[in-house]
Amino acid sequence: MKATLPALPRRLLVMALAAASVGGVYAGTATPATKPDVVADHIDTSVKPGDDFFEFANGAWLKSHPIPPEESQWGIGQVVQDELYAKLRKISEDAAANKSAAPGSDEQRIGDFWTTAMDQALADKLGVTPLNGELARIDAVHDVNSALDEAFALQLLGVGPFFSFSVQQDEKQSDAMAVHLWQGGLGLPERDYYFNKEKGVAKVRAAYVEHLQRVFHMLGKSDAEAANSAKQVMALETALARISRPLADLRDPQKNYNKMAPTELTAKYTPAIAWNSRLQGWKLSASTVIVGQPEFFSGLQALLAKTPAPVLRDYMRAHLVDEYASFLSADFDNEHFDFYGRTLNGQAQQKPRWKRALRYENRAIGMILGRIYVKDYFSEASKQRYNAMVEAIRTAYGERIDKLDWMSPATKAKAREKLAAVTRKVGYPDKWEDYSKLTIGRTSYAQNMMNATRWQTEDMISKFGKPVDRNEWEMTPQTYNAYYNPSNNEIVLPAAQFMIPGFADNQIDDAVVYGYVAASTIGHEITHGFDDEGRQYDAKGNLVDWWTKEDAARFKQRADVMVKQFNAYEPLPGIHINGEASLGENIADFGGIMIGIDAFKKTEQYKKGEKIAGYTPMQRFFLGYALGWLSQEREEQLRTGLLSDVHAPAKWRVNGPLSNVPDFYEAFDVKQGQPMWRPENQRVKIW
Repeated sequence: MKATLPALPRRLLVMALAAASVGGVYAGTATPATKPDVVADHIDTSVKPGDDFFEFANGAWLKSHPIPPEESQWGIGQVVQDELYAKLRKISEDAAANKSAAPGSDEQRIGDFWTTAMDQALADKLGVTPLNGELARIDAVHDVNSALDEAFALQLLGVGPFFSFSVQQDEKQSDAMAVHLWQGGLGLPERDYYFNKEKGVAKVRAAYVEHLQRVFHMLGKSDAEAANSAKQVMALETALARISRPLADLRDPQKNYNKMAPTELTAKYTPAIAWNSRLQGWKLSASTVIVGQPEFFSGLQALLAKTPAPVLRDYMRAHLVDEYASFLSADFDNEHFDFYGRTLNGQAQQKPRWKRALRYENRAIGMILGRIYVKDYFSEASKQRYNAMVEAIRTAYGERIDKLDWMSPATKAKAREKLAAVTRKVGYPDKWEDYSKLTIGRTSYAQNMMNATRWQTEDMISKFGKPVDRNEWEMTPQTYNAYYNPSNNEIVLPAAQFMIPGFADNQIDDAVVYGYVAASTIGHEITHGFDDEGRQYDAKGNLVDWWTKEDAARFKQRADVMVKQFNAYEPLPGIHINGEASLGENIADFGGIMIGIDAFKKTEQYKKGEKIAGYTPMQRFFLGYALGWLSQEREEQLRTGLLSDVHAPAKWRVNGPLSNVPDFYEAFDVKQGQPMWRPENQRVKIW
């Protein structure tokens, strides 16, 4: 996931959703249960719903499904992913076996990528040599200017020394593509990893320095030289972290929008970087750039001026190798895993090579795989059924806006206008990406990844100066995820997210479907258009204030209640959820639930009120919502997420929003004194 620019569509992990056959939803067509119930079978009856609904709804499954050693977390999302892996493996192996695939065809690219990615012997034979060209250019760095030459070259390969950049929609002019510059250059997940004093984080910092030392040793340095290089690179990154904005501040689109001419950026903040000529080196003739954090670039200028060339070389070597280690020989691959997999996320061992190959195949040529995937596994009828569910949620949302007692008629009219303009993208793109200029061969795994990354970056750059293509997707159809893009005012729902392993659509009742699709996905994504960040964009996707001053103040007052609620949660001793950084996701979870309830109450199942597996329709709605977050994670990954992710951990994405929902209290008879109960004046009341 890209975790830099706020205008990039946020990858909102939804982790679970509809059928193995990936079909649609039929109101009132659930067949009699001939297998364990889709939600009741997961329930831990030793836990009271009002004490801990997440454990009540999911506890039995979690107890009987420990985290496998190769995983950092385990839940419905990973089970779905395993089903996807099996399907994508077949596609890849079939392509590799096709000896008559035409050069440049989908089958040729998939087959050659897969064959080379699976060739461990070839990777071991080549070692680090696929990177020799870039390593030689780094060796030639002797001053700031030559360091910048290589830094800008590495950006095209997906390596981000010093800063991040992208070409994407101008937040205040959504019909134009703009150059964005953003803070970056860190090897640890987020700036606070360099400063947080919690003992687990301190251990990660120490392990990172040891990791760097081993990398430098593998690149030919003596033990003493490697140790010194690692220490100096860590000092440089710590200095970069110190001038970086905290995670919560990166969610303010106004503060992160600083438009200026490249010459102004050079003169005012970075005299060492001639941005006009640097951008022209990428064939970008941009009269303006949007700078996320000007003070970061000012600090970067000072750091570049005082950092010796040998340290700059080591810093770029480390970032290049860490970016491509997974595609090199086993020694580099294992070293990278030891820190980023084992230390940061708690994995005991690597996933099988074929799964890792598929992960990167998805990253490199995912849309090529996607064309075949949807043809084999997602029907046009399914696409239309979920389109219909989006409209049901849109209708319910509009009705809820009309009933709000805290929003003025003027702001309501604008909100309804924005809601009506939300574009839905369901299943897969109507128009596929053109990969004709991408070369995939059998020279090396790393070379294929470099080719794919360079192609993706140059394709992104080529969009500058052209009309915005609002038909593009930022996710592949085989992704169990979804996102809202504020600049397009769109929700994007890939085909793979409509999966529950082992169940077909007509075996899942509407109550469950409305919980885990309508609420946790569709309603969630639409609500992102009205969360603390998304609400600042208008119906056309422009960053503009369409709220009355009084309504904005009332919104903030209500949102602050949610910030306070989540700040109080302490999943690990000494580390609380960051209520400010996670506010948008928490609002979207809460809004999705409220809108999902409204839509569900219009269904025949709700109106009939009949129990299934001993639970009422409304109870099954909430169990369906909890099913979407059926997951457990290792302490290491929990720590990483708390410090670097804008999403709260799974358990709190269930218990947190539900403790504000009146229908939940009624459905499970939650009483005062139970942990899930919140006093009326402390409950969130937004959408």
